Amino acid sequence: MPYILALDEGTTSARAALYDREARRIAIESAPIPCRYPQSGWVEQDAEDIWVSQVESARRVLETASVSPSALVALGITNQRETTIVWDRTTGRPVAPAIVWQCRRTAAECDEIQHSGRAATISAKTGLVIDAYFSATKLQWILRAVPDAYAKARDGEILFGTVDTWLIWRLTNGAVHATDTSNASRTMLMNLESGDWDRELLDYFGVPHAMLPRIVPSSGVVGVAAAEHFGAEVPIGGIAGDQQAALFGQACFRPGLCKNTYGTGCFALMHTGARRPVSGNQLVATRAAGSGDSPVYAIEGSIFIAGAAVQWLRDKLGLIRTASESETVAASVPDTDGVYLVPAFVGLGAPHWDASARGIVCGITQATSAQHIVRAALESIAYQTRELVEAMEADSGESLSELRVDGGAAANNFLMQFQADILGRRLVRPVDTETTALGASFLAGLAAGFWKDCGELEQFWQPQRTFEPRMQVERREELYDGWKTAVRRCRLADHSQG
Repeated sequence: MPYILALDEGTTSARAALYDREARRIAIESAPIPCRYPQSGWVEQDAEDIWVSQVESARRVLETASVSPSALVALGITNQRETTIVWDRTTGRPVAPAIVWQCRRTAAECDEIQHSGRAATISAKTGLVIDAYFSATKLQWILRAVPDAYAKARDGEILFGTVDTWLIWRLTNGAVHATDTSNASRTMLMNLESGDWDRELLDYFGVPHAMLPRIVPSSGVVGVAAAEHFGAEVPIGGIAGDQQAALFGQACFRPGLCKNTYGTGCFALMHTGARRPVSGNQLVATRAAGSGDSPVYAIEGSIFIAGAAVQWLRDKLGLIRTASESETVAASVPDTDGVYLVPAFVGLGAPHWDASARGIVCGITQATSAQHIVRAALESIAYQTRELVEAMEADSGESLSELRVDGGAAANNFLMQFQADILGRRLVRPVDTETTALGASFLAGLAAGFWKDCGELEQFWQPQRTFEPRMQVERREELYDGWKTAVRRCRLADHSQG
């Protein structure tokens, strides 16, 4: 039987999944990727670790499923976005650590840009807000920090890429240096309208054009993975940043359809079709992954810390033994007893974009228990998502009837019910919540002729469970008002120290 292989390179793990003609996931494997935190707010990875983990998971999934590499029709790549990698063209070795999307080391530079008078021009060209989240200032930092890096970049001796580009380069043994529009639109270097690198932005950030990858559509054969990696040559047919891939995997192909992915962070995207959105509420416009050459767009809100807050409870506080245990612990108390946790560990994302904010737990009394804090951490994910949904509705003029959900934390029934309650909207969880990998497989399968069109793909999307809101409106608003107060305290506490 023929299969599609999806490579899903996330922030904390690299996954590989196999899909058959009915888009059924027959196997999935993963390998961890360590992160380093050399200073407060800094987040790094070793690009070699990313590569090794991704290849390891792919080889293992083929072995587990007893699938011959020759049965692979194509592979798709989806990846953590904005993470910045620079490597030597000749040796293929990274010249610096990979600066992860969560890293805040360039927050001060972004503040300077924000007050320089250039912010409006940059945002108009890119659709993005000025923030250390995006790749441009990360790349600028590497070019300044690594000796002779700018001169080598100017001469094309060192290359830049987001994680998709790095994997493509390694898979093709250096034959292909490319990215797709969905990833390029997150760098703050691509003109959102034209889909090309913007000369003015490159000059402003001091990025030589010679080090940049070629920008290609999200669906289309861009190269061939060499046989030495998986045992046979495999066409690379799909590329998309993880959140755009999840939007595609959720079959959100039409304007107004919206999904939220509950992963390390939390990312809500609404498809806007051929219309480029302009946000008045500090959301960002981005290229959506599409099956054709015509540009399609989405409006997006990003939460930096979602599932990572649950990991913090487990790894740093020891309040739970496993992430899944948080559901039972949270449900063991009727509410948080007034406790709110704002997980601004690396600042606040949309719609606040406060890089200097730091986390806060408020409302603690002598009666506060570990269970209350665990519940407050889960509830914080739902509150942040409501902030995004309200901003998206205001920007788009659309009233959201349902939210399609996916990602690891979407399996948490307590969180999903509370999310429906605090939103006052229906949540729909699909049968396959690994929609990021599924989206990458869809894009690759369309390029290879494995599937005919998006109409066929829509038939594969099936709901597994629907969560209807049950909370009284008065209670919902009371809780949400408490959250907004906690966020204000979080930001005031930080500013009073600064």
